[in-house]
Amino acid sequence: MDSLTQIVLGAAVAEALAGRKIGNRAILYGGILGTIPDLDVVVGSFYDIVTSNDIHRGFSHSIVFFLLASPILGLLLKKFESKNGLTLWEGINMAFWCLFTHALLDAFTNWGTQLFWPLEKRVSIQSIFVIDPLYTLPFLLCLIMAMRLRRDNPRRARWNRLGLAISSSYLLLTLLLQSYARHRFDQALTANGRQVSRLSVRPAPLNAILWNANAKVDNGYLLGEYSLFDKSEITFRYFPKDSVLLGGHINAPVIKRLIRMSEGWYSISQSGGKLYFNDMRFGLISEESKEDEFVFRYELRESSGTLTAHVAESPARREPGKLLKRLWKRMWGN
Repeated sequence: MDSLTQIVLGAAVAEALAGRKIGNRAILYGGILGTIPDLDVVVGSFYDIVTSNDIHRGFSHSIVFFLLASPILGLLLKKFESKNGLTLWEGINMAFWCLFTHALLDAFTNWGTQLFWPLEKRVSIQSIFVIDPLYTLPFLLCLIMAMRLRRDNPRRARWNRLGLAISSSYLLLTLLLQSYARHRFDQALTANGRQVSRLSVRPAPLNAILWNANAKVDNGYLLGEYSLFDKSEITFRYFPKDSVLLGGHINAPVIKRLIRMSEGWYSISQSGGKLYFNDMRFGLISEESKEDEFVFRYELRESSGTLTAHVAESPARREPGKLLKRLWKRMWGN
């Protein structure tokens, strides 16, 4: 999830565990702890874009990392707050749960987390978009209300628990909505007589009303979208996999890494004499986009026999206002 959401979540978890002892400093510590896993972007900045994306939400989002880091962070917390009676165990407990809930929330997004590192498989439930105002804003409001009260005021704990309850309930709701959307996509595919080997269903940006689907079929993919307010049938667009376009580069290290990152959801396209790797997991920038305007799209370049990948520019990204307007309109049905 976005940084603000992770700060709010970490702050609320720390407040629940230690707010009565150390007051608003628990919220401060929790906000800091809630951002630590995402510091892997600093490490990634020293690498190329593909390696950077591969590193993100890897080791720093794993249970192994949490178990190693929590005692150190807990010791620091005890040192800072020993005068207020914070014990070492309480510090370790606060550090672990702030770190763990960060990764757990990320596991509900499209990108997923390598929670069980060193295993390469990422946990990716895909029920919530990485930025969702309906998750974050009520949560933030409740946290602010809690911060305004004294640490010994029972209403403070109630406000914080309310924020945790609302956010958790919303997360549960996204799972139910995702299940319903998957059912509708299954119905549409069956009605069209399409046999699919894999089906991925995820929310469109900023909401849990409009859902996108990738369906893997022979030699390609079907992409479709469905709003909870739709009245007409779901339609799909076909995109060929076209991995043959890679030729002898199919076993190039960068291609192997991209295929692993995309978990096999990829296609190869050619445009203007350039070759592109499309990460299909996140779909198109817009359903009205050109066929190769995917959210994650890499231009493949060969130099001295070595293939490299570079983030491809998209004209659609230069007009975010139009994309948001189209998204808002499409949310309310076709």
